[in-house]
Amino acid sequence: MIILGIDPGSAITGYGVVRSDKPSDLECLSFGSIRLSRLEQFPERLKKIYDDIFSLIEEYEPDCIALEDIFYSRNIKSALQLGQARGAAILAGINNNKDVATYAPKEVKQALTGSGSASKEQVQMMVMRLLAFDRPIKPLDVSDALAVAICHINRTWTSVRYPQTVI
Repeated sequence: MIILGIDPGSAITGYGVVRSDKPSDLECLSFGSIRLSRLEQFPERLKKIYDDIFSLIEEYEPDCIALEDIFYSRNIKSALQLGQARGAAILAGINNNKDVATYAPKEVKQALTGSGSASKEQVQMMVMRLLAFDRPIKPLDVSDALAVAICHINRTWTSVRYPQTVI
């Protein structure tokens, strides 16, 4: 399975493409960030997120898109912009007929480090270890996106191994 993990942001959107043919086998196919200029109008930034994610989907043909869910913010304007950036990424997936999964930041941290309160740096270190990287992945938005992809892979393999019984 191939998963496109996305950490949406209104300034930087991180992405990571991870393949897994079995639970213990992770391979990073690509990673990077979509950097958005503050000089551009916000609608143009959303279009760039949409276009770049759409292109990544066409190139790597992931089985699913996994996104980090919105965290709670005191700054309403930032939270709204983050939600719109997330919406642009989701729409790119939906328009490519891909399933979209979302994970709360605490769930991603728990899946990778065993602690829902882990720091971004701790998540980054686990991503490096799991993907056998020899140097830090920067910016942290990129390691977060890879972490979301790995979280989804872990959840998928767990549900295959231990299917839930519906009564």
